[in-house]
Amino acid sequence: MSNVFIALQKNEETRSIVNAIVADNPGAIVNEQPAMVKIDVPDRLVIKKSTVEEEMGRDFDLQELHINLITLTGHIDETDDEFVLSWAH
Repeated sequence: MSNVFIALQKNEETRSIVNAIVADNPGAIVNEQPAMVKIDVPDRLVIKKSTVEEEMGRDFDLQELHINLITLTGHIDETDDEFVLSWAH
């Protein structure tokens, strides 16, 4: 089992994204730094548009994620509804 991770700039907008990631990924480990937040998850990390929208209280296009993205690991599988990182092909 290998972790995947995503690191985002630490700001008000990403707070909702981080909360959504934690809600949808049991086992997520959040590491907050002064300027970034890194979230490690075993095997597979999913960011669901619906959960982010619920946290933000507004519509959210998953492409907005890239504005605050610093780095990530894993293979990306992206749809209009989910952004998934994993080591599976």
